[in-house]
Amino acid sequence: MNTPLASHTEADRTPQRVRHTLRFRVLDVLRVQRVTPHLVRVTLGGDDLEGFHSPGFDDHAKLFFPDPQTGELTVPTAGPDGPVWPEGRKPVMRDYTPRHFDAAARTLDIDFALHEAGPATRWAEQATPGQRLGVGGPRGSFIVPTNFDWHLLIGDDTALPAIARRLAELPADGRALVIVEVDGAADQVPLPSPAAQVEVVWVHRGSIAADPAAESPLLQALRRKQLPTGAFHAWIGCESAAAKALRAHLVNECKANPKWVRASGYWRRGTAATHDSHDE
Repeated sequence: MNTPLASHTEADRTPQRVRHTLRFRVLDVLRVQRVTPHLVRVTLGGDDLEGFHSPGFDDHAKLFFPDPQTGELTVPTAGPDGPVWPEGRKPVMRDYTPRHFDAAARTLDIDFALHEAGPATRWAEQATPGQRLGVGGPRGSFIVPTNFDWHLLIGDDTALPAIARRLAELPADGRALVIVEVDGAADQVPLPSPAAQVEVVWVHRGSIAADPAAESPLLQALRRKQLPTGAFHAWIGCESAAAKALRAHLVNECKANPKWVRASGYWRRGTAATHDSHDE
């Protein structure tokens, strides 16, 4: 049974930022699994995972990719002011949410959404056991309380790891509405949760006519939903312009508390290696 709204103050539901000691690791590829036509899960392992910590469902770890020509992997060391690089040896880097960490087995799963043929996609498509990958962080976490009347999670396939982690940590009396954009039915994945009430709306971009001037498919799907009543936290992770528009709709039209809407641009159309925050 949900806790009555009156028993909670805004302070009870204020997210907290937590900092972690910056560490860099060199890990081995143990397994590679094609989860869906556009999603590859790479399981990493090694003694370097000792002390790995990722308490926030939307944490970001920095991945360092080997040189595609030589296979050489360059990973920085941690200095007093951040990473210290060997001169002239900075690799391709991208931010990814840790999908699952098993401390006992010392394994870390990273999910790669395969779309535009960037360096991360190219690496994931050819990844095989025995290769190595560099991992830095997470440097910090954003801990969002679960004691809301309900939760709204919106994202595309790049956000599936964070959405899955958030659903897994909700309480049994929790409630969530999830809206996810993927290419098609074959790209849908199970999203289990202990929460008693979880509605998942899948939006298939392959069935929608491409029109850059139109509202994003996620915003169209959100407009069609009758939102539950009560205090809610909204989390958004998708293309940057779409994330900004979704946040504006929730705050301006749905009267969501701006402090309880977290929107991130996981990628930006036409630009490589971006991560935008659209929070207050």
